[in-house]
Amino acid sequence: MPAWPPWGPSPVPFPFPTDTSFGAPSQQQLNSTRRRRSPPPPPPPPSPYSSASPLSPAADAHNITHILAKHPEFSTFNHYLTVTHLAAEINRRLTITVLAVDNGAMSAILDKHLSIGTLKNVLSLHVLVDYFGTKKLHQISNGTTVTSTMFQATGAAAGTSGYINITDLKGGKVGFGAEDNGGDLNAVFVKSVDEIPYNISVLQISQVLTSPEAEAPTPSPSDLNITAILSKQGCKSFADLISASGALKTFDDNLEGGLTIFCASDAVLSAFMPKYKNLTAAQKLSLLLYHGVPVYQSLQMLKSNNGAMNTLATDGASKFDFTVQNDGEDVKLETKVVTATITGTVIDQDPLIVYKIDKVLQPRELFKASAADAPAPAPKGSTKKKKKESEADAPEADSPDGDPADQTADSNGVGVGGGGLSGVRVVVGVVLSLCLSVFFL
Repeated sequence: MPAWPPWGPSPVPFPFPTDTSFGAPSQQQLNSTRRRRSPPPPPPPPSPYSSASPLSPAADAHNITHILAKHPEFSTFNHYLTVTHLAAEINRRLTITVLAVDNGAMSAILDKHLSIGTLKNVLSLHVLVDYFGTKKLHQISNGTTVTSTMFQATGAAAGTSGYINITDLKGGKVGFGAEDNGGDLNAVFVKSVDEIPYNISVLQISQVLTSPEAEAPTPSPSDLNITAILSKQGCKSFADLISASGALKTFDDNLEGGLTIFCASDAVLSAFMPKYKNLTAAQKLSLLLYHGVPVYQSLQMLKSNNGAMNTLATDGASKFDFTVQNDGEDVKLETKVVTATITGTVIDQDPLIVYKIDKVLQPRELFKASAADAPAPAPKGSTKKKKKESEADAPEADSPDGDPADQTADSNGVGVGGGGLSGVRVVVGVVLSLCLSVFFL
């Protein structure tokens, strides 16, 4: 008899008895064993949306606050990135470079006693909207380049004042300077603090970048006139309503701590006025306060913080909230009654930001839910049918405990109600099943 098995010893246990008293295994069993010994197929390529993909938000996530917290020498710079809300905007971007300065260098700009708004503009110059690692810095084409900053991206920078010049200098140095600084490269590269290739690079430079435009005074919160700003940007009707209703005082009281306003244009508000006139004075006030959020929320912050958001009208059990939801590049505000889209920015001057929206926000506390959230209407002629069905399904008077008198049979024709004949059928079926299973064993 040939040696068994014919292909030599197998490290894989046989899925069948090897005792020869049972006879040699069949060809089907041999094939099954060979298939079990085959190596597994290679794993599929990773999906671009998997957690290991470089396109995945989880893989690209970074936190500038946590990165700088590991380096105490940047604690002042780190603190003011948070105070000016720049940290949140840095965290949501995937290709970015932060030019950090140490505590000693920060003292030079703090000695100027700039307002928070002006300081934000200055620090925005230190956030490049492109990736520059150490290697890229020393391999700049033609030895010099101009790149955009977050100051330029906000729209607050006039002309090219929001651009930074980066130039390779003799001796391996790299110089940095604002474009509106007369060509002066007043800072040089010191070292790399942290780099996540093509995602975020944190570089130390020798001193704060100076720019006349970035350091220009910005109005303090007390100087901001909300109604004047709204009236000049196509929201005069909304401005008139918040003044007449008394809502303006609440808006002004929240301005210093941060305020976001969602303003419906004059044309949109004009179409809504018939509904508005039907509200009581208290309801009108709640509706207008519903268009304000007591915190500064830049567009980038709204996009990265989807979910429920309280408003100036929120009061304990009276939620008066709405949901912020991204829709591609658009940001939508969902109230369960309407869904409005942000169509533009009226003003973005921390601590105030005002957005223009295409619909009046209607809270569910004052208006009926939209048709999408309401139950679908019954088709015509179904009333009588439903009435007959309810009568047929109703328990008969003499049926005990309200159970239906006629139980529905299952698919095998065996009643589920427990009648005598039904019970016999169930027992017979169980016995036959047991006998058949024993027979085939």
